[in-house]
Parts: sequence; C-alpha cells; structure tokens
Amino acid sequence: MKAVVFTKYGSPKDVLHLEEVEKPVPHDDEVLVKVLAASVTFSNLLLVTGKPFFVRFMEGGTFRKPGIKTPGSDIAGTVEAVGRTVKQFQPGDEVLGYLAGDDGKKGGYAEFVCSPEKTFGLKPVNLTCEQAAAVPEAALVALQALRDDGQIQKGQKVLVYGASGGIGTFTVQIARAFGANVTGVCSTKNVDLVHSLGADHVIDYTKEDFAKNGQQYDLIVATAGYRSIYDYKRALKPTGIYVCTGGAWSQLFQALLLAKRLSEPGGKKLGVLTMNPNFDFATLKDLIEADKVKPVIDRIYPLSETGEAFMYYSKRHARGKVVITI
Repeated sequence: MKAVVFTKYGSPKDVLHLEEVEKPVPHDDEVLVKVLAASVTFSNLLLVTGKPFFVRFMEGGTFRKPGIKTPGSDIAGTVEAVGRTVKQFQPGDEVLGYLAGDDGKKGGYAEFVCSPEKTFGLKPVNLTCEQAAAVPEAALVALQALRDDGQIQKGQKVLVYGASGGIGTFTVQIARAFGANVTGVCSTKNVDLVHSLGADHVIDYTKEDFAKNGQQYDLIVATAGYRSIYDYKRALKPTGIYVCTGGAWSQLFQALLLAKRLSEPGGKKLGVLTMNPNFDFATLKDLIEADKVKPVIDRIYPLSETGEAFMYYSKRHARGKVVITI
C-alpha cells in the first residue's frame, strides 16, 4: 500500500515522502480501515517538524529520529477487517477515527490503517468522507473544552477566540447547539464565515478589542493566536471559566504557568484543556446528523501532496480544516 513516510524532522515539503509500505494486519482489539480521507492537525505538524524540541521525545521519538514512521491521526474510511475481540464494528462500516494518545498509533496518511476499536466511531450519515475526516480532533477538543472543562450551560455568554480556525469553527457551533449566546473573535475576512456558523456576535480583532469593550463572559475558549492571560481573566464574569486549547506557544505556556495561580477559590477559573481519552463520537454524530454542527473545509489535497498541505496549514490562516484525500 502507499503511505506518507518520514524518517527525520524538518520542513514538511522536504521530509514527507510517498512510499510503498507493508499493509497492516489488525490485532485482536484492532480495526483495519481503508482510509478515504485524512486531515492535517497541529499535533501532526509538530511531530513532523520536531519543533519545539521537546515534542521529539513524544510518541517514542528521539532528538534525531521520529518514533512514528507515518503520521496522521484524523481519518475517515471504510472498515476492511476487524480483530477477533472487536464488537462495535464489522467490515463495510463507514467510520471516522482519532488515532492519537496512548491507544492510537497514528499512521493515517496511508491507504490502510490499524488502530484499537475505541479510537473509531461511526461516520455521520450526512457527511462525505472528506468532511468526516475534518471532525475528530478539532470537534473532540471543542466538545471537551465547552462541556467538560468549561461546564457550559444554556443561556451563558461564551467567547471563542480564533473562531474561524479548525477548532474554533466547531466550538462556535457546539456552543450554539448547547444554547449559549456566542461571540466569535476573528479577522476581517472571516467575519461572514463566523456569522454563518451561528455566532450571535462577531468581533473583528483588527477593529475592536474584546478585552476593552466592557463585555464579560461566562466562558472563554481560546483556540488560536495570542492574547495575554490577564486579558482573558479581565473579560470573565466573577465566576467565569477560561479554557486554553491552543494558539501561539506564548499563549499556551502562559496558561500552563499562570492559570492555576490566577484562578480564584469560588471565583474565576483558568486552565488548559487536557484531552479526555474517552472520545465521545456519539455526541458529535448526533449533533452533526441533527444539522447543528458541520465541518468547515478550507482546502483539499491528494495524498501525493501531503507536504504541500502541511505547508499551507503551517501558515495558520486556514478557514476551518485542511483535508487530504487518499
């Protein structure tokens, strides 16, 4: 089978190569999937570039050599075969998968992939495989940030910083589906997109500063860019919650270092999302099939142009997700 392979860290266009490799065979608890589409994610970009340097020691890697041969954690396709202990799936099922964490093996940028049963979910019937591949990581992060860490409730005021990105587009829609009043923050060119996703209000950050307009929110989810954690705290209501899911390294590190210290007993809570390994594909499937949530795709590339897809994504200006067809 064909798969995208890399043996050293570097620029994606230089280190990602399409090669012929051995087709995997599922273990007892694994599902073999014929991959029809995959998407580019921030975690896979870090894995390929090896930057910052501490990411090189994740996934079994060393300073000089990656621990994974084929990246790719968000996929959609058709079940080809199942291991003897697999109960949820059978050959022919259309699925999506998040092949990350301790259980997932990545390897999604390939014609076939094997991964444990728990890393897959049934594909929403109203999505194409390209759309389904855009769902796993971004939508799961959004769901957990809002529901689990953010404790979202109907009628709350929610601010989504980075509302037009991969995670942001899902966060806006899921927050609306939960009955929140949503404000999205994005650049001028993406204002119409964020409105179309259901945001009640959209702030163009080139024209207005959310931290200085006097508005306060029950929940703030920061998915992109950089703003001081003190700006986010200032924009929270007295018992509001701030959840950082991504953005510039300065934003992430600031949240990691200061969030707990700045949180107030019985008051404002600040933190960084820690992904729960119990992937709730069922909730996402229900929301998507009810037409409350839909993936936003910026560009689609063929498998042979995975390096180019990564380079485009690395500029961090994508509207929604970047998808690769197999």
